[in-house]
Amino acid sequence: MLNTPAAPAPITVPPAALHAEGVSNDEFRAAMSRLAAGVVLVTAVEPPLDPDDPGAPAGEDVGMTATAFLSVSLDPPLVLVSLRTGSRMDELLEEQPLWAVSVLSESQRTIAGRFSMKGRLSDRLLFADIAHRRGEYTGAPLVGGALATLECRTEQRVTAGDHTLVIGRVMTAAVPSTEGGPLTYFRGRYRQLG
Repeated sequence: MLNTPAAPAPITVPPAALHAEGVSNDEFRAAMSRLAAGVVLVTAVEPPLDPDDPGAPAGEDVGMTATAFLSVSLDPPLVLVSLRTGSRMDELLEEQPLWAVSVLSESQRTIAGRFSMKGRLSDRLLFADIAHRRGEYTGAPLVGGALATLECRTEQRVTAGDHTLVIGRVMTAAVPSTEGGPLTYFRGRYRQLG
């Protein structure tokens, strides 16, 4: 009989040690603000108020600006978005798995700004004057003039500190013939490249 070595015990870091080096939230935020990031609008639709009534109107469209968005895998096609735990989008995607992403162009700074406002009560008016279409798979708004659009289904949710990492399988992807470059976020401001 062969002796197989036991797997090493996992290393655990007590929460108190996370700031052992003395990195404050402000220092961390300032350092990370030097990393330029693309800007996307993540959208989803709330379920009907009465799911047992097929004639019940769908819930409200919900949208949020995100800069922590990236591709994870080509096969299968997976993307990841980081959501503040307890945010409206986080709670909605815990309830239902369908969401969409519009990669914003440099001309869509206003859209990014309006969906990053804190304390708003409703997103209904925020979508009212934005050109958009409904995703065929998710029913979520896809912004006109975006550099690319994706429709996703949640595959996995991972709690990471004060955020939830949502990994989604890409069900549809489109690249419209939109001119211009990407909208980026750098040093706390939306910017154009160049």
